[in-house]
Amino acid sequence: MAGYVEDRWLKKRPNKETGKRERTALYGTGMRYRVKGIPGVQDRSFTTSEDAKKWLATATTDSRRGEFIDPRDGAISVGDYIVEHWWPGRTDEPSTAGPMASRINNHLIPLLGDVALRDIDASTLRTFKAILLTRVEDSTAEVIWGHLSSILNSAVDDQRLLRNPLKVHKSVKAPRAKEKKAKAWARTTVDAVREHLQERYRFAVDLGLGLGLRQGEAFGLAEEDFDFTNMVVRIRRQLRWDTKGRPYFCLPKGGKTREVPLSPKLAARARAHFHQFPSTACTLPWRNPEPPTNALEERQRRPITVQLVLTTSHGNRIYYKTWNERSWRPALAAVGLLTVTGEKVQQYGGRVRRYPVYASSRSDMFHVLRHTYASVQLEAGESVVSLAAWLGHSSPKITLDHYAHFMPGAGRRGLAAMDSWLADAGRKVPEKSLAAGRASGLSLKPQLRTMISMADAVKVKYKETARGGLAVNIIEC
Repeated sequence: MAGYVEDRWLKKRPNKETGKRERTALYGTGMRYRVKGIPGVQDRSFTTSEDAKKWLATATTDSRRGEFIDPRDGAISVGDYIVEHWWPGRTDEPSTAGPMASRINNHLIPLLGDVALRDIDASTLRTFKAILLTRVEDSTAEVIWGHLSSILNSAVDDQRLLRNPLKVHKSVKAPRAKEKKAKAWARTTVDAVREHLQERYRFAVDLGLGLGLRQGEAFGLAEEDFDFTNMVVRIRRQLRWDTKGRPYFCLPKGGKTREVPLSPKLAARARAHFHQFPSTACTLPWRNPEPPTNALEERQRRPITVQLVLTTSHGNRIYYKTWNERSWRPALAAVGLLTVTGEKVQQYGGRVRRYPVYASSRSDMFHVLRHTYASVQLEAGESVVSLAAWLGHSSPKITLDHYAHFMPGAGRRGLAAMDSWLADAGRKVPEKSLAAGRASGLSLKPQLRTMISMADAVKVKYKETARGGLAVNIIEC
C-alpha cells in the first residue's frame, strides 16, 4: 500500500447535501496533516500540506531503497542511548568493562552526553576532539574515539542513524597516539632490579624475562603449568582484579592459551623456587567475580583451585597494585630508574605508615621484561612466527609492529645495498679470475702455472649488464 497524506481536520468524504467536507472532532488541534501508509514507517504529522507531501516522497523513496531512518529515532541523546541501549548489550570481561566504563563516564558522556545522535556533525566532532585532547593523553583519546565509533556503529544497526558520522565526515581525523618503540632492558639492568626485589619475588623477573609473560599471567601461573618432561610452560590463565578489587581467574589476553619453551636454566631456577617457596593453593571464581544469577552463569563462573607459584609472604595471591608500589617501584628506584617525588601517609588502625611516592614511568614497569624477552629472541635469529605464538599474539604482524626494531641488522642491509649503487664505477675484476689466483701466494701445480703465464697475453673487456651482472669478452689472445 502506497503512503498518503491525511487531513486530520476535515472528513474524507464531502457532505452529500452541501458538497463540502465537514470538520472532524480534531479540528483546530495539533498538526493538521499526517503522512500514513508507508510500509515499515511510523506515521508523522505536519503543519502544512507542502511539508507533508515533500516528506512523503522522500520517505517512500528511502523506504524502497531500504535506507529510511526516522529522524525521531535519532533524537535520543548520546548519553541516554549509551545507558539504555548500548551498555546493557555489552558482554566484556570485568577487567575490560571497568576501564571502559570509566573512560565513557568521565570523558565521553560529559562532553557528548547531551547531544542528540542525529545532531552529531563535523563541527560537533571537531569540538569534542579538541576538548578531549586537553583532558587526556593522545593514546587515551584514541581509545575513547574507538568507544564512540562503536557506539555510533550500534546506533546505525539500531536504525537510529543512517551512517556513522565518524566515517562520513572525512575532515575530522581520529586522534592518534605518538608512535613509541618498545623498550628493552640490558642484562645488567635486569640483574640489578632482580637483586633489589625480595627473594620470593625474584622468580617473577625470571618468568617475565624467560617466558615473555604479562604480569597477570605470571601471577596466575601454577606449578602444574610447568612440564619439565617436554620442557614447556603452558600459559592457561591469568590473575585479574575488577574495579571493586575482587580477584578472579580468566583466560590470557585474547582468550588464547599457549605453550612457551622452557630453557634448562629457567627450569633449574623454577625447581629451586618451588623448593624454597612452596606453591600455595588459591581458589577463585572463573571469568567473573560477580555472583551468578542463573544456572548458566553458575557453571561459567564456578571457582577453580590452582597452586600459585608466586604469592605474598602471608601465602596470599598478589594484588598487582600493592606489588607495584611496595616491591617493583622501590627496586627501580634503588637502581636509579625512578626518582622519589613525595611521601604518602596511611593509617591502619592506630598505626601510621609512610610510603614514598615515585615518578611515573610506564616504560619501566613489569611489561618491559616481556619486551626484553622479545628482543633477545629476535636478536638470536628466532622466527617471528614462533615468537608471535610464544607471546600470544594473534598474528606475526603484531609482533613485527611492536618489535621490528629489535631484529638484527634492521636497516643496515638496505643501507649497504644503496651504498653499493652509489660506489664509484671502476674496473670490475672477477674474484675467481686467473689473475686473482696469482696474487694469492698459494703453491700451484706446474700445469696451472703454465695456464696463468698464458693468461698474461690475454686482454679481457668487462661490461656490466642491465641486470647488474658482468659480461666478459676476450678481445685479443
